[in-house]
Amino acid sequence: MGTAALLGSSSWFCIAALVAVMGDAFLPFLPSGTLVVLAVLKTDRIHNAPLLLGLGVAVASFLGDVLLLTLARRGAPFIRRRLLSKPQVSSAVRRVQQALDGRTSRAAAVVVVIARFVPGGRTALDLAMGHAPQLSRSFLRWSALSASVWASYIVSLGWLNSHWFSTTWLSLAVSCAAATTISAAVARLVHRNRRAGLS
Repeated sequence: MGTAALLGSSSWFCIAALVAVMGDAFLPFLPSGTLVVLAVLKTDRIHNAPLLLGLGVAVASFLGDVLLLTLARRGAPFIRRRLLSKPQVSSAVRRVQQALDGRTSRAAAVVVVIARFVPGGRTALDLAMGHAPQLSRSFLRWSALSASVWASYIVSLGWLNSHWFSTTWLSLAVSCAAATTISAAVARLVHRNRRAGLS
């Protein structure tokens, strides 16, 4: 029943969420987290729906990374003009490259996972690695790990709030507020550590 029901009336919520998760590698302003939470809330009574959604979100997130990495490495002119023409993105790409240079495997993995929680961090990370002289297989493993961590986090957030609150709109509002607060806290921590490193 689980898979069949998931592909029923609520399927378009799931499809929209997966497309947004894949696409926000290119367009960081897409509300992928909100759509994932909404998909969780719309399918919360379906058996195994959170597990299926979590797996789908992780795969979509990783595929988005791979696609952007591939385009960046091939030097797609439109992608470079669209993303690197923005000063903030260009600056973020340089910072990510500096953060990854000379890092141990474990430290680099932490950078990759944290970037997933910072607004625009995923885009900057993929562009930075896409322009690197060599793309290591280790980075792809870290990307898959970070996609799994973020998928587990955002799906769990929606699932927990769907059981704590009786209405969908309140669950969605609390989930989005919590996700925004966590992302802002991570971004502030990264900014503080970067400033401390410069001082």
